[in-house]
Amino acid sequence: MLNIKYLAAFTLVLSAPLTLAQQLSESGEFLDGIAAVVDEGVVLKSQLEEQLATIKQRAAAQNIPLPPEVELREQLLERLILQEIQLQWADRYGIQISDQMLNQAIGNIADRAGVTFEDLPAMLAQDGVDYAAFRRDLRLELIIEQLTRIQLSRIEVSQREIEQCIADLEDNVAVNSDYNLSNILVEIPENATAKQIEEARAEIDDIYNRLQDGADFAALAIRYSAAPTALDGGALGWLEGELVPSLYLDVVANMQAGQVSEPVRAPNSFHLIRVNDVRSANARSEVDQVLVRHILIMPDEIIDDQTAEQQLVDARAEIVDGADFGEQAKLLSDDPGSANAGGEMDWAGEGIFVPEFEEVVNSLAIGELSEPFRSRFGWHIVELMDKRVYDNTDDLKATNCENKLRADKVGEATQLWHQRIRDEAYVDKRI
Repeated sequence: MLNIKYLAAFTLVLSAPLTLAQQLSESGEFLDGIAAVVDEGVVLKSQLEEQLATIKQRAAAQNIPLPPEVELREQLLERLILQEIQLQWADRYGIQISDQMLNQAIGNIADRAGVTFEDLPAMLAQDGVDYAAFRRDLRLELIIEQLTRIQLSRIEVSQREIEQCIADLEDNVAVNSDYNLSNILVEIPENATAKQIEEARAEIDDIYNRLQDGADFAALAIRYSAAPTALDGGALGWLEGELVPSLYLDVVANMQAGQVSEPVRAPNSFHLIRVNDVRSANARSEVDQVLVRHILIMPDEIIDDQTAEQQLVDARAEIVDGADFGEQAKLLSDDPGSANAGGEMDWAGEGIFVPEFEEVVNSLAIGELSEPFRSRFGWHIVELMDKRVYDNTDDLKATNCENKLRADKVGEATQLWHQRIRDEAYVDKRI
């Protein structure tokens, strides 16, 4: 069974931010110690202690040595300060996460853990995780995710960039392997002077030399890395070759499991890359696809479920007697995406349709017409027109390239944005 603590590790496990006014008792005294004042908000000492305890617990479970506590506290405080700044930005944008959105996210986590939504609190309790705190922390993470999407929404990937990426990948042996990677990132300040660049270079060189002398990579990542994965020991996990960041692709192609790269320069940072493991991947990909056409009738205040079903019973009878399916679809179907095409939909693989629709399609023989059935969208009849095994290798290359290029751009832009809002914020550390 997957340990829920590590499944949920993508959340920051941070305490909820509170304004200065919320921290005052009726007598005007603070109810909790303040670790830092951040613009119009605060980071509490209790938040810092909670974060510290979580990191210690995770490091102990993974047998990762930690840096001196004073350094770890400073790093954690900086992360809490950045979070507080982002949450204040989100508040100004009016970003909120509804209970429905939060429950959906928690449901996805439960699915990955192999438990039901209802059983998740008990599993969390077994691992010493308070469910109310888990919901609170996940809500904050989702708020920051929405804010980041808004800030970086203008990032685009051109077709020319995708085509060049595909050409580059075809010449790179790394795309035929999967890599388990870790990284250490040392930032270069925005508009850095030559001295600042040299200082960053000296820092990454010092870390590299320590690794060559046998120092633990995860421990140095926790201590020095500015990457989002730093507190997880720099672990990036398994990546398909086509999804390895562009900056890393040529580097890891010539590395073996256990090796650490020399420092790699990016526009605003230096990186060290460790290949934890590597495995072969299939060069080609094939998927089963179906071609279907359907007629959808959506019940409303005029047409109830019984009437919608009966209309499809009648339509099916006419089609069986020789009426043209396409004409019936154009006349009756409420699906705007397929009605004008005679009900025909694009070739589709597993998981494209909702489960109740896919289940019926999978039960049909080619040329067979279903009985009327209900999905979450309304009442359907569907005909299975054809099946095929489709080589989607080229489609995957294009999709993976687009995702990788976007991730590269988002990563660099996020780093610069974090630097800027941190530099612009008023911060008064109290510890």
